[in-house]
Amino acid sequence: MKKIVLGAISLLSVFTLAACGSSSNENLQDKIEEKGKLVVAVSPDYAPFEFKALVDGKDTIVGADIELAQAIADELGVKLELSSMNFDNVLSSLQTGKADMAISGLSYTADRAKVYDFSDPYYETENAVLVKAENVDTYNSIESLAGKKVAVQKGSIEEGLSKDQFKDSNVVSLTAMGEAINELKSGQVQAVDLEKPVAEGYLAQNSDLALASFALKTGEGDAKAVAMPKGSGKLVKTVNKVIAKLEKEDKYKDFISEAAKLTGSAVE
Repeated sequence: MKKIVLGAISLLSVFTLAACGSSSNENLQDKIEEKGKLVVAVSPDYAPFEFKALVDGKDTIVGADIELAQAIADELGVKLELSSMNFDNVLSSLQTGKADMAISGLSYTADRAKVYDFSDPYYETENAVLVKAENVDTYNSIESLAGKKVAVQKGSIEEGLSKDQFKDSNVVSLTAMGEAINELKSGQVQAVDLEKPVAEGYLAQNSDLALASFALKTGEGDAKAVAMPKGSGKLVKTVNKVIAKLEKEDKYKDFISEAAKLTGSAVE
């Protein structure tokens, strides 16, 4: 009974905080415009969406999502400030006020939508599985990885997909995608499940890796979207306006193509 009561109190606290946050975020866009700065949370280890690369000799955060963030900042008429952090902290930074929005290869889910606002989707997810090139014929199906270790990035949609579909494998959740790739190369895991554009970025840098001949099934809702604090109505409309314009011009695909050219100078 004590656990039930405490659980109910905790749940009530979460919804109370969400409600308070919701009312205080109605004027978030106005606040951003007043301070002249848009703070965007990113986890820069997910090329070509967001990653670090040497640009003119400087360690710089680049990627397709960064270009999207810049387009939103331009629409608001403010400067863009990137707040770099681990992926599993990206969404929580919106609740703590450390960031105004999160653009980091995030996918909409019903559970996440209870706590955060999401934009319209800007990119449909494509799944891929990486293995060592020498094992590409051995690991050619989900079943072939039974009893083996498959690495994923903690907190990602791929983590959920892998746990659902690699039922007989040991799914290993790691903080950074770079860590997952290193464990694959060293033989600590036998495969890495990730997004196809991200996989292609790592393939360009690692000739000892290969794309498996199969991929996991993704749902219709597994698309990338911008996350914002709950109740950011006006800001959501502005972000959707930018996304609609980019979609009409097919610009996001251009962002991915341009970012792919920089993966050769990526910094771990």
